[in-house]
Amino acid sequence: MDLDAFTALLTPRGREALAEAQELVGADPVAAATRLRRTHDAALTSAALTQARLRERAKAKFGADAGRMFFTPHGLEQATRAEVAAHRARRLGAAPGPRVADACCGVGGDLLALARAGCAVDAVDTDPLSVAVARANAEALGVADRVTVRVGDAAEVRPEAYDVLFADPARRTSRGRTFDPLAYSPSWPVVLGLLGRARVGCVKVAPGIPYEFIPDDAEAEWVSYKGEVKEATLWTGRPPEGARRATLLPGGHTLTATGARAATGPVGRYVYEPDGAAVRAHLVGEVAELVRGWLPDPMIAYISGDEPVDTPWATRYEIQHVLPFSLKRLRAALRERGVGNAVIKKRGSAVDIERLRADLRLSGDRTAVVILTRVSDKPTVLICDPSPPA
Repeated sequence: MDLDAFTALLTPRGREALAEAQELVGADPVAAATRLRRTHDAALTSAALTQARLRERAKAKFGADAGRMFFTPHGLEQATRAEVAAHRARRLGAAPGPRVADACCGVGGDLLALARAGCAVDAVDTDPLSVAVARANAEALGVADRVTVRVGDAAEVRPEAYDVLFADPARRTSRGRTFDPLAYSPSWPVVLGLLGRARVGCVKVAPGIPYEFIPDDAEAEWVSYKGEVKEATLWTGRPPEGARRATLLPGGHTLTATGARAATGPVGRYVYEPDGAAVRAHLVGEVAELVRGWLPDPMIAYISGDEPVDTPWATRYEIQHVLPFSLKRLRAALRERGVGNAVIKKRGSAVDIERLRADLRLSGDRTAVVILTRVSDKPTVLICDPSPPA
């Protein structure tokens, strides 16, 4: 989709075509195109069908708002989930009406959340299509009076003129998604330069960002949504500086570094699987303290304990059997228990899960959780109940 095709969607004729296309979502693509072509030209038909499919996909991130918004394929892929953007905007919007510079706004997911939180947002992006889409989204969701969007280079933003700098650098190259901050756009040195001049800075990064790229004076926050780590955010210019934080959404639970160090010990009655945000934030010691547990292996983020402690920070399983890793012994143990379905998890194991599943040749009507890990640096299997005990 190019800029001309998108602009056509904003006309009365284009909105009519888009409404018709949305009624055809899920229909055979050829049949849908044929039907639209009866009243619309080929270019408008293609743009409308593409946008309708993007809106359908966007429901997972934007809920009911997706039906009024506009997207590009890459813009939707990189856009922040609405709940995560709202969480970040609440943190940024604590002061009355802060002025925010959004240095690379994309299709405007964060821009919308910031405006809804009461911020006045000046946004730029190097891509004219993304700028047009972001403007249309601000208009569609009723926040255009608090937003300006223009084509511009993030490097030219003057963060010192604003209360807050926000940046979501693109993490895609011509070869696809990149996990190297030096390949971000704008580049990592440009991002750090903007942060260094900002009163308050907030940068969205990939959750796997190497620790050496995190500025010493930044708070790093990892955010998990319904058990899946979505992103990390670097905060500068506000206390607590130098901290590590994990946040669970939609519950809003937050855990920060206290310096807790987990003890090591033998496998107990239960095994706790910490949420990925806590693992990424190196807060496994803090989670172990919450559940009064310890680490069976000091290098693996599984916690064991003898008490059934409930916490949003970890999933608990009751251990039924512990054995050294051996395909033959594992197969026999599962067959003895009548396990026909195994949820296989692993940390610290090089075993290919799908190949193992095929090799186990399971049969039976019971379900078990099979955890492949290391205990005292030895390959170990934990066979557990499939659900945490009440």
